[in-house]
Amino acid sequence: MKFFVNFLSAFRIAASFAIIPTLMLRWYWASFILFLLGALSDWFDGYLARKYDVCTKIGGVMDHIGDKLIVVNTLIMLTIMMPVWFIIVPVIIMIARELYISGLREFLGTQKIEMPVPKYRFSMGKIKTTFQMVTICSFLLMFALAQFVTPDTISRGYIISMNMLSQIGIFGIWISLVASVWSATQYTFTFIEKLKNAQ
Repeated sequence: MKFFVNFLSAFRIAASFAIIPTLMLRWYWASFILFLLGALSDWFDGYLARKYDVCTKIGGVMDHIGDKLIVVNTLIMLTIMMPVWFIIVPVIIMIARELYISGLREFLGTQKIEMPVPKYRFSMGKIKTTFQMVTICSFLLMFALAQFVTPDTISRGYIISMNMLSQIGIFGIWISLVASVWSATQYTFTFIEKLKNAQ
């Protein structure tokens, strides 16, 4: 089971890089399927690791790297495909948030201090990740559906579906941004508390 859990994390890392050429080549269905499988693997490896008590340090590192890579890589590609301010701005801030948190962790690491996920009643980090996954899936599915439609096959249902996916994506990315900033604030308080306790 430990091997399978680590395999899921490794798959997510591989998928995060495989998505880049599939989007460049406009293989949108392949991109959507890769990301969807990666998102599902994120939930399954955490669930299985806890259920069967096979959590390891290397597994935790791989899980963390896989989560960040598949989201960040895909978001960057989406900003290239949709160069509009209401997509670019939240993506830049969310990526800056990831670098900021990594910097806090790295500094505490030099002090031999661990910084676990803040234990609040509502984990903004999990909410952020959930909305990011939903947002990206919505946009990728929108591109995939648009690829095989011609003017002759466009229907009212198709237009409604595309509009709905677009709205879910835009709404989701801004909710992700709010959760991302909130989560960074929680990490900052945890960082300050760790430093005070270490003194």
